[in-house]
Amino acid sequence: MARYIRWQAVIAFSGIALVGLFLVSTTLSRTTVLVPDEGGIYVEGLVGAPQYVNPLLAGYNPVDRDLVALIFNGLTRMGSQGEVEPDLAHSWTVSPDGLLYTFRLRQDVRWSDGDRFDAADVVFTIGLLQAPDFTDAPQIAELWRTVTVQQVDAHTVQFRLREPFPSFLDYTTIGILPEHVLRGVSAHALRGHLFNSHPVGTGPFMLTDISPERVRLVPNPLHFRGQRPYLIGIEFRFYPSYERLLSAYRAGEVLGISRVPPHLFPEAAALDTLNLYSTRLAVCHMVYLNLQDADRSPFFQELRVRRALLAALDRQALIDQALNGQGLIADGPIPPWSWAYQAQPNQVGYDPAQAQTWLEQARWVDSDGDGIRDKEGRPLRFTLLTDDDPASVALGQAMARQWAAQGIAVTIEPVSAGLGERLRTHNFQAALAEVVAIGDPDLYPLWDQTQIQNGQNYGGWDNRAASEALEEARRILDREQRRQLYAEFQRIFAQEVPALFIAYPVYTYAVDQSVHLVQIGPLASASDRFRNIAEWYMHTRRVMMAETKVTAEATQAPARH
Repeated sequence: MARYIRWQAVIAFSGIALVGLFLVSTTLSRTTVLVPDEGGIYVEGLVGAPQYVNPLLAGYNPVDRDLVALIFNGLTRMGSQGEVEPDLAHSWTVSPDGLLYTFRLRQDVRWSDGDRFDAADVVFTIGLLQAPDFTDAPQIAELWRTVTVQQVDAHTVQFRLREPFPSFLDYTTIGILPEHVLRGVSAHALRGHLFNSHPVGTGPFMLTDISPERVRLVPNPLHFRGQRPYLIGIEFRFYPSYERLLSAYRAGEVLGISRVPPHLFPEAAALDTLNLYSTRLAVCHMVYLNLQDADRSPFFQELRVRRALLAALDRQALIDQALNGQGLIADGPIPPWSWAYQAQPNQVGYDPAQAQTWLEQARWVDSDGDGIRDKEGRPLRFTLLTDDDPASVALGQAMARQWAAQGIAVTIEPVSAGLGERLRTHNFQAALAEVVAIGDPDLYPLWDQTQIQNGQNYGGWDNRAASEALEEARRILDREQRRQLYAEFQRIFAQEVPALFIAYPVYTYAVDQSVHLVQIGPLASASDRFRNIAEWYMHTRRVMMAETKVTAEATQAPARH
């Protein structure tokens, strides 16, 4: 009997305890909430290796550009819609004649070593760009050498232009260097300076360790934006290829993949633990046609042939087949998200029958039955250069197959290095390249007659009416007048087809599900994926909340593909 009573007591006590635990659990679930907490090191894999962690020298290396984006600031920065936003400058004014820009600098900015940022740093940085021995960014340097810089006071800088230049603000996004660290260093000596591996910046992170294998960053406690990142560190690890990078994620070596190229998209999308973020990237796949090389490719000088080359391309099929659907059709030199874009009724679209008609009208026919069109003993054959990126090669090969169906023979030549030099020296017949499509729609460097020899008019398009529209559009400030001039330029371009616009690639970023609140919108450059990195978190903590149970997990829902 005593044993029976003891068992009843045990059972009763257990029931009371379970009820108590249930009530405590219910109370906690209704009065607390999970919120982001400080902690965690985000490890991302990149292809390549750092060379110069310096905004003046980083233009040609994506790894350098990623590091610069986290360590430095410009006077301004490019927004997701291509509009210039304040950064180190909190505001600016432009004189009525468009010649004088006055920037007022923030007064709460310190360099990561504690020194104050001021106008002297701006004047010093621009002085390096203007120096005759600065050769690393020739197009940028050329512009700055036409500008007079004046320090008005410690927090005011003025730039005087020789003539109105509406896209000038785009050039003010370049990162500013610390004068107190680099004082006395010439532009020529900058490449060999220790600063390039031990930078001092004003950005949200600062570099603590660098090697050929990895780079470590920690939050900059002096960053002027005030919001300290939840992450206590970032580590970049470097790999020779995207295939190796994906393997590194599977092996648990990294939490993020800097870019998922189209040919690896299906494989990455199949990983349940990997969140994919896809967005528009402000670059464009375009085929330059060498219009100046009459000896090797005289057919490019024939309008019907150029129009036929474009009409023979099913660009949506190219995107689907070569880019795994990761792209948007491009139909001209100004992207559709720009205020200057205007659709052209005379734009050449996919029309293989019309392509055949144009070629026959130009007397390019297959006279000997070998499957390749010819005229006067010359075959319609050319070489298409690409870089060695798998997506570029696949896109080039897909275009070659579509052209082959029209009797046009194309050989793909991937170039592992030196594609830019081949373009600058006009040493090519045709070349598949990427052009930037962000910021002010000033196309003068790309298509004006004066830019054939020493500019970026690599195809050598020599059209006076188009050049006049571009020259006038970059001299006036009224947007509506500029819009009309760019509409005229686009009309001429669509009629003449001096180059073939193919696609705007979609950029895909991949981050492990353990990293929360990652958000990306349209990107001016791939480095803009870190725009909201201060909000990313890996750890959470529970805090009291009186009304309802909400978890921080519900606040972020990355798109799965």
